[in-house]
Amino acid sequence: MSTPADQMELREADIVKHYEAALGLLDGFDHTPRVAKPGAAPAEKSSGIGTRRRFRSTTPGMVTRSTARPEGVRLIERIEGVGEDALPTALQAGVLQGLRQALAIAFAVSEQFAERTGLDALKRDNLAGGLAAGKKTEFSELLAAEALIALHVFGNAAAFLLAAHASEVAVEIGEVEELLTDNAPLALQGALWELDQDLEKHASDEARTVATVLAFAEQLMEKVALRASTAPRLEAFTASNWKVEADEFSVSGFTPARRGKSASLVMSFKMPNEVVGNHIAKYQAMKLSKMLMAYDFERRLNPFAELGGFIFTFMGDGKPGTGKTTLIQMMAGLIDGYCKNADYPFRYQNFSIDQIDSYQGKSGQNAKAFIDNVMDPSVIGFGTVDDIDQIAGKRGDRQSSAGQQEVTAVLMEAFSGAGTVVRGNCTFGMFSNYPENVDDALRQRAGARFLVDGPQTREDYIDILHLLLGKNHDIPVGEHDLFAAQEIKKAVSASFESHGKPHEDGLLKVWRDVEEKTGRLDTIAKMGAYLSAIKEADDRFTGRAIKNITDAVKVRALDVELPDEWMEDPEIFLFKPYDDKLGMIREMTVPITVDMVIQEINRYADSEFRYADKSDEVAIENAVRDMGRMEEAKRRYLESKG
Repeated sequence: MSTPADQMELREADIVKHYEAALGLLDGFDHTPRVAKPGAAPAEKSSGIGTRRRFRSTTPGMVTRSTARPEGVRLIERIEGVGEDALPTALQAGVLQGLRQALAIAFAVSEQFAERTGLDALKRDNLAGGLAAGKKTEFSELLAAEALIALHVFGNAAAFLLAAHASEVAVEIGEVEELLTDNAPLALQGALWELDQDLEKHASDEARTVATVLAFAEQLMEKVALRASTAPRLEAFTASNWKVEADEFSVSGFTPARRGKSASLVMSFKMPNEVVGNHIAKYQAMKLSKMLMAYDFERRLNPFAELGGFIFTFMGDGKPGTGKTTLIQMMAGLIDGYCKNADYPFRYQNFSIDQIDSYQGKSGQNAKAFIDNVMDPSVIGFGTVDDIDQIAGKRGDRQSSAGQQEVTAVLMEAFSGAGTVVRGNCTFGMFSNYPENVDDALRQRAGARFLVDGPQTREDYIDILHLLLGKNHDIPVGEHDLFAAQEIKKAVSASFESHGKPHEDGLLKVWRDVEEKTGRLDTIAKMGAYLSAIKEADDRFTGRAIKNITDAVKVRALDVELPDEWMEDPEIFLFKPYDDKLGMIREMTVPITVDMVIQEINRYADSEFRYADKSDEVAIENAVRDMGRMEEAKRRYLESKG
C-alpha cells in the first residue's frame, strides 16, 4: 500500500537510528517525580541500574539534570519479571519491542519537528552558550511543544502497536500526572516513570501487563491532547501527517491512530427473509449495511456522507416482541458477511445496562470507550444501544442515576457535538420499547426513525407462522403465496405511500388545518407552513427535527440499494478509488420530489407525536398514582391521630 500524497513517509532508517536511545530508556534511568506522588516502595528494591546502560540524551543542546531515584526505573526488568518463568515470554518480548518502537518513532517525529521549526538550531546555540536573549521565549515554547509531541506520539504508537496483544482484561489506572514539558527526553522519562508505577501496581500477570500499558497509553494521549489544545508553536506538527509504512501506523496531529481490528462476533445472525413485516426498517437497514461498505479507508470518508445521504444515527422503536433484536441480528450479519468478503475489519459493539457503574465517572468512561471503539476510522463499525430508555437517563429526572446521566451526556456529545465528525464508516442504532422515556434532546439526535412494528397483515402472520414452525411438519400452506408480501421493494413502496398523510391523530389534525388554509402542500412555502404548525402543536419539534427530516429526504434521493454483485465482487465497486465510487453513486441518485418531503415530514413528526402522547400518558398515570398515595397517606395519618 503506498503512502497517500498528503502523508510523508517516516523512513525505517529515521526510526532505527533512535533504537539505542529508546533501549536506554527501557534499560534504566533515574527519575525523581516532580508532579506525581510515588506509590508505596516495593518490598524488595531494585539493585540499582549499574548493570545496564544508563540513558544519555542524544538530543544536541540539551543537558538534563540527574533526578536520582534510589531504585531507578527499569522497565525491561519490570516486564520480564512478571510471572514465574525465569525466561522472558514471547508476549513480554512483544510488549518491549512495541515500547522500543514507539519510543523510537516519538524521537524520530520530534526530530523532524525540530528541523522544521528551527528548534535544532536553537539547541545548538544553547549548547554553545550563544542563545540570543530574544530567542529564549521561542526556545522554551518550542521545547514544550516538542515534549508534547514526543509524549503523544509515544502513547499513540504504543497503543497502536500493542493493540494486537489486547485481551478481554481491562485495568483502571487513573489520570496520568507526571506530565513534564521541559524537553522531550525528560518528558518521556516522566511518562515511563509513571508507567513503571502503574505496572508495579496492576501488572500481576501478562494479560494485565498489556492492559496496563494500553490503559496508560490512552490516558497519556488524552492528557497530552488536552494540554496541547492551548499550547503554542504546534502548527508544524498538527498541519503534517507521517506514516510508518512497515507498521501501517499514521501520525496525524493529536488524533489517535487505531489498528483496524475486527471484534469476534458471537451472535445468531438473521437473513432478511427471516424478518417479517417492518418493511421500511428492514429496507433501510439493508441499504445502510451496503452504504457502510462504500467507506474509503485511504480517504477516510464515505461518498454517501459527502453527498448527504448517510444515516449516522437512528432510533428503532416498537412494542416488545415486534422484532428489534431480529433487526439488529440481520443488520450485523449482513455487514459481517460483506466485510469478510472484502477483507475489511468489522467491529460490532452493544452498550448495555451492565456498563452503568456505581462509581462516579465510570459509566461515562464506559460510554466514551464504546463510542471510540465503534467510530474508529480504521474499521467498519456498528454500535447499538438496546433498551436505551433504561441506559440513558432524562436530564432533570430524579429517578435517573448519576451513571445514566453521564451516559446521556456522552452520547449527546458524540452523536451531534461540536467535535463530531461523520466519516461514514460507522452507524449507531438506539432501540427502545419506550422511546418516550428517552431524553428529548438525545432522541432528536437520531437522524432516522425505524418504526419496528412487527407483522401487520394477514399475509405477514401466515409468513411468520410458517417461518417459526420450521421444517419438522407436513402441514400444507394452503391458499397463500409464501413471502410474496415480504418482497421488499413492493412492500416499502406501499409503506412510504402510506405516509402521504399522518398516522397520529394529533398530527392529522394539524395536517388538515394547514391543508384547509393552503390547499395541497406542493411548495416549499406551504411545507414550511406545515412545519411551523407542527412546532406550534409540539414545541419539542425544533430546528434539529428539520435537519433530520432533510437528511432523511437526501437518503431517499439516494434511494438505491447497491447491487449484490458489488458486495460479492469487491473489484467492481468497493476497491475502486474514492472519486470513482463517488461518481458511480452520483449516477444512481434521483431528484427530490414533493412526495418524498411530505412523507418524511409525516414519518418523523408521527414518531414525535407518538412519543409525546405516550410520555404525557405516562406522566398522567404517575401523577394519578402519586395523588392516590398522598390521599391514602392522609387517611392513615388522620386515623393514627384519631
